Formats: sequence, C-alpha cells, structure tokens
Amino acid sequence: MSAEPEALAVVNQLRDLAADPMNRRAIVQDQGCLPGLILFLDHPNPQVVYSALLAIRYLAECRANREKLKGELGMMLSLQNVVQKSTTPGETKLLASEIYELLQASSSADSEPVEEAISNRRKAQFFLGSSNKRAKTVILHIDGLDDSSRRSLCEEALLKIRGVISFTFQMAVKRCIVRIRSDLKAEALASAIASTEVMKAQQVVKGENGDEVLIPFAEGSSVEVEQNVDLPDYLPEDESPSQEPDKAVSRVGSSQDGTSWLGAATNFLSRSFYW
Repeated sequence: MSAEPEALAVVNQLRDLAADPMNRRAIVQDQGCLPGLILFLDHPNPQVVYSALLAIRYLAECRANREKLKGELGMMLSLQNVVQKSTTPGETKLLASEIYELLQASSSADSEPVEEAISNRRKAQFFLGSSNKRAKTVILHIDGLDDSSRRSLCEEALLKIRGVISFTFQMAVKRCIVRIRSDLKAEALASAIASTEVMKAQQVVKGENGDEVLIPFAEGSSVEVEQNVDLPDYLPEDESPSQEPDKAVSRVGSSQDGTSWLGAATNFLSRSFYW
C-alpha cells in the first residue's frame, strides 16, 4: 500500500472514530493523533485535508477539548493556511474557518464580555475575505436511518452536494445535523437523501411554544442540486477500511480492539512523520 492511500485510510478512520462522542476525549488525550491531524492539514490530497478537518470539527464539539485543540502546536496556524491557500476548495475553506472561529471563541468565552467575544469571532471571518458566506444549521429527522449501511448511504448523498460544510449523525434518534451555506436550501438535502430510495427526511424546527416540530418536505418536489466536484470521491467500498470486517471502527476504550486500532494509527503517524 502506497503512503497516500494509507494516509487517507488512517485519517478516514480517525474521522469516523471522532464522529462518536464516546471517543472524542480519548483521541484528544492520545499523544499522536492531534499532531498527526495537524500534519494532515498540509497534505497534498484535498480529501485527506477535508477528512482531517471533519475529525477536528467532531473533536471540537466536546467543549472540554477546545482548549487542548487550540493549544496544540501548529493547529491555529494550519487552519489559517488551509483557508488562505488559493487551491483550497470553497467548502474546505468554510469548514476550516468555522473550526478556527470556534476554537478562538473558546478562550474568550470565560474572560471577555459577550460583545467583545462576538467581535473577535467576526474578526476570524476575514480569512475568507469577500467570498465568505454565512453558514446555517439544518436539523433533519431521517426515516430509515437504521444502521451503519444506511448512514454510509446518507453520507455519500450529502457529500455530493456543493454547499454542505459538515454533518453529524445522532443515530439513536435518527437525526443528522448539517452545516450548510446560507444560500443552500434545506430541500436540496431532502432531495439528496430521498435519492437513496430507502430514506426520507423531515426538517426539525422549534415551534412557537419551544417544542420541536417535524416539517415534511413537499412530495415529489424537484430541487436543482449543484454537485460538489471540488472534493474527490471517498474511497470506493472495496478499498474503504471501514468496510473491512477485520478493521471495523469501534469505540476507543469500549473494547480492546478499539484501543488497539488507535495505537496502530499512532504508530502509522509516528512512522510517516517527524515532530
């Protein structure tokens, strides 16, 4: 196996592990994973960079991790470099900028007035210049999101849409939280999910009394979806390590196999880079 596919396999595994909230503290505490993710941000393969950003975004969802992430040597500088690089795809820039903004805000939340903290977060947006478009969050309830194979189908459908920045699954309640560009309609997400022919999405919104309400999308409505061609396709199923039974993703700390895989990933990073 060549170095690049091996790097892609490792970063995709880290991304999948980081998607599980049970794993996030363990990954951040590991001595090799964060330095490796930072080095992946400078990788020539844009898919490796995007997967590394998704992994970091997942890790940052745990508030207790944010100071550690921000303080990790090279993290903030590497995020800036991703955004400023002229060859970086638009969605990758948005995701890197969002992570930078989130980590910047983590240290100011306890020590600055709210107005000042907001001002600092706005300053972080300068990296995108005039092309910056505000992102929004859409929460989807997905009927048929029953197992990992359906989740993979949903991921593939969402990754094809230009304007999708990141997404997080809550499998227990059949939900997907999607960060998208403000000019992208939620109907485009529903249309992509419906194209799987085994799942159907409804939007979760807050009602007037604060309760959550499920809003169905119009049946048979066709929404023109701009395909995402900036990012390469993910590994095909016959090459994807997450599809191999003997390398299945498992929770770190929940079994010996999970801990062993994290150690194997660290060993790969140690063999491949020097820090």
